[in-house]
Amino acid sequence: MSATTAKSANLTGITRRRRSNRGNDGVKQKWGNPFTYIVALLFIAACIAPVLFIVLGGFRTNSQFTTDPSGLPSPWSFSNYTDVLATQTFWGQFGNSVIVGLASTAGIVLLGLMVSFVIARYEFKFKGAMYSLFAAGLMFPLVIAITPLYIMIKNLGLIDNLLGIIIPQIAFGLPTTVIILVPFLKAIPKELEEAASIDGTSRLGFFFRMVIPLSTPGVVTVSILGFLGSWNNYLLPLYVLNSEANYTLPLGVQALSASQYSQDTAKILAFTSLAMLPALIFFSIFEKKIVGGLTGAVKG
Repeated sequence: MSATTAKSANLTGITRRRRSNRGNDGVKQKWGNPFTYIVALLFIAACIAPVLFIVLGGFRTNSQFTTDPSGLPSPWSFSNYTDVLATQTFWGQFGNSVIVGLASTAGIVLLGLMVSFVIARYEFKFKGAMYSLFAAGLMFPLVIAITPLYIMIKNLGLIDNLLGIIIPQIAFGLPTTVIILVPFLKAIPKELEEAASIDGTSRLGFFFRMVIPLSTPGVVTVSILGFLGSWNNYLLPLYVLNSEANYTLPLGVQALSASQYSQDTAKILAFTSLAMLPALIFFSIFEKKIVGGLTGAVKG
């Protein structure tokens, strides 16, 4: 009986090992070439190392940077972070970044949905030309148009005004939004729209009640991309904003580096860490939604 039990246990162990080498669908997983993983790990390290240096640098003192520039905090100092969080300057710039980010994201999503809905669901003259125009917008980054854009903002009287950042960011965020959302909106069956029309739903009602919920993955994706792009934007605020009261966090980091604290490396790194922390957290939480939305757009 003991021999039977031992044999049964042995078979059970073999079965478990075989299952552990298989994925959820029962197909045996292939790890592939180890060189690929080595290269991927090197790229990951190259991306993470600067972030870790900045974050950990905020826990050091300037004397530690002098004696060992690349060492770990020893001892750990929390005063740099607490000093930054205690200043009104940081929270004012944080509030400006939040306002600019949310307003830009709302404009990008709302206008992008409207344009994408028309291009995806209606037939009209120059439809292809309109879509191609938005696609061509991907080839013109903000840095190319910064000089004429500055002149236009100045003529509108929006210099040193947050609207002078929000409006251009909406405009430059629309091409990516349209390219991503059009496939989602095209995938909505026309029979669904016809059934809604028979039930008495207007086109506007169909847009809000059916289109937006069904295109949620794409909307979430463009919202995240729009917010992150707005939060990290440095060039446009540098040209438009003059007073420190209107600075966003990227400008705040630059201003701190050029101020009386220019020699206080530890405090500058602490300020930089706190400035980029919301974007990192935001991206980490919604990373899978970004990939899922882009995958849906490609399939569409």
